[in-house]
Amino acid sequence: MSTVTKASDASASGRRIATMIGFSAVLMWALLAVLTASSGTLPPFQLTAITFAIGGALGALRWISHPEARRALRAPWQVWALGIGGLFGYHFLYFTALRNSPPIDASLIAYLWPLLIVVFSALLPGERLKAHHVIGALMGLAGAALIVTRGQLILPRAEYVFGYLAALGCAFTWSIYSLLSRRLADVPTDTVTGFCLATAVLSAVAHLALETTVWPTEVSQWLAIIGLGLMPVGLAFYTWDYGVKRGDIQILGASAYASPLLSTIVLIIAGHAELSLAIVGAALMITLGAVLAARDLLFPSQKK
Repeated sequence: MSTVTKASDASASGRRIATMIGFSAVLMWALLAVLTASSGTLPPFQLTAITFAIGGALGALRWISHPEARRALRAPWQVWALGIGGLFGYHFLYFTALRNSPPIDASLIAYLWPLLIVVFSALLPGERLKAHHVIGALMGLAGAALIVTRGQLILPRAEYVFGYLAALGCAFTWSIYSLLSRRLADVPTDTVTGFCLATAVLSAVAHLALETTVWPTEVSQWLAIIGLGLMPVGLAFYTWDYGVKRGDIQILGASAYASPLLSTIVLIIAGHAELSLAIVGAALMITLGAVLAARDLLFPSQKK
């Protein structure tokens, strides 16, 4: 085997591993709903401030064993603007959407971000958008729509336009953050620690300005909050950053629709939701869509 072939195989293997690491974020985000439901009645920005502080502290622990990781905080202001805009901007717009439109409508519009990642990835250097990427993402979107709407027809209403625009802003914010992170592949993932801590501070400011403080009353609620900070609002952002920078961003975008499906399954197991034909249909569409989008990764012999 030639040196070039070995290098190519190593590169492909590294890309597959990075994609799987990135997908772990999707698995962790599937715990977001059940942990949030178990965290009590904390206002959104207060919960965001606490959980992002935990997530940031998780990254800061790496400074103990790897002091050089702190150098990542010296990143250019453009990197900071992207990171804080992505993490805090998304959550600010999402909570704004929930306050100004029905949760079902807001969630459905916000879930456009995986499709936007797949479509706009064609603009990235070295990326090639294929038909099966788009079809797979569309199937995932259809499955997510079934889960969010429970198979019911949702008609837009004029009085919720502001909320709809905020939800659309969510979708564009996270997709742009993910795509531009890919362009900044040389920026270490350690910078996410700073993004999380900055988001915690800004969320605390938003909480003090907009909300009334409510503290958990049970140990189980504190455990749920800690779980949120460690996984879906902590480690998930680090693995997502690594995945979108070094993995297959088109596959990650399409497979992200597994998150609402897995989240619903977890809620069913926890007794917060019931199994329905809409969920079964959504499972089939999301699974088939993800397999189709990941065809080149799953069946490399078909790659041209």
